Amino acid sequence: MKDVAARAGVGLKTVSRVVNGEPGVTPDTERRVREAITALGFRRNDSARILRKGRTASIGLVLEDLADPFYGPLSRAVEEVARAHGALLINGSSAEDPAREQELVLALCARRVDGLVIIPAGEDHRYLEPELAAGVATVFVDRPAARIEADAVLSDCFGGSRAAVAHLIAHGHRRIGFIGDRPGIHTAAERLRGYRTAMAEAGLPVDPSWISLGPTDPDRVGAAARSMLDGPGPITALFAGNNRVTVTAVRVLAGRTLPVALVGFDDFELADLLSPAVTVVAQDAARLGRTAAEMLFRRLDGAAGEPRRVELPTRLIARGSGEIPPADRG
Repeated sequence: MKDVAARAGVGLKTVSRVVNGEPGVTPDTERRVREAITALGFRRNDSARILRKGRTASIGLVLEDLADPFYGPLSRAVEEVARAHGALLINGSSAEDPAREQELVLALCARRVDGLVIIPAGEDHRYLEPELAAGVATVFVDRPAARIEADAVLSDCFGGSRAAVAHLIAHGHRRIGFIGDRPGIHTAAERLRGYRTAMAEAGLPVDPSWISLGPTDPDRVGAAARSMLDGPGPITALFAGNNRVTVTAVRVLAGRTLPVALVGFDDFELADLLSPAVTVVAQDAARLGRTAAEMLFRRLDGAAGEPRRVELPTRLIARGSGEIPPADRG
């Protein structure tokens, strides 16, 4: 900084103001300082800055699966908010493994990130209590924390699922199947609750064989769908609990003689170009990420108060597959 100050003909404080984006510097002086910075290859010493301010200007994002398209816009939104606050985003994937989630979260805390945005995999987050007490701001997104109180930003999974199944019922369906994720996952449980509520409100019975929860790999989902379609009381419509389930369901239904109605939770790429185009309950993944990140930085800026829980609405997009009437199955 002394070299930059000498070359630009200014004091150290002026260089500091320019580097840190502080006011009080004329445009001409800022230009001279920046030219000196470029000529000398100056880089701010962030290690020293951390020691002075006690902040690393970095946050961590823990996702379920970096390969899942749903998390792309969510991650990008968090990154954009972080960048607007001059912070670096470090992200990683838990692969839906609670032990890996805990390992990753604690590794980020050991690197002194200022805050965390977490899509949780585990069912017990008490391991975070010492970090929260030490001042690490934390916001959970998509799913709430378990066994601790913490800020959370969620989608209305219950309401969206209830609307999806009611939509199928309104188009004449009475035997509706549901294939979802593992039952211990908050979103899967809420979507199942929405399915059951819509069926109950319509006075329709639910055969246990019409419900299947578990891993979302194609083999498991495909087998569940075929079982529901080929059983003694075959379903005429299917509600898929997330985008991965929906994609497998589309493949299974493509080979069927009789048409089957389909509504999926989560929109996905090319869903509108299939034949028929897929009716979905769409979440706003970018808004989830942006809302969570903004909440995190409000906490980092000193916002106090009890943990907040924000629930964002979903949207039913009718495209054709969810409007197919029940087929005559003899």
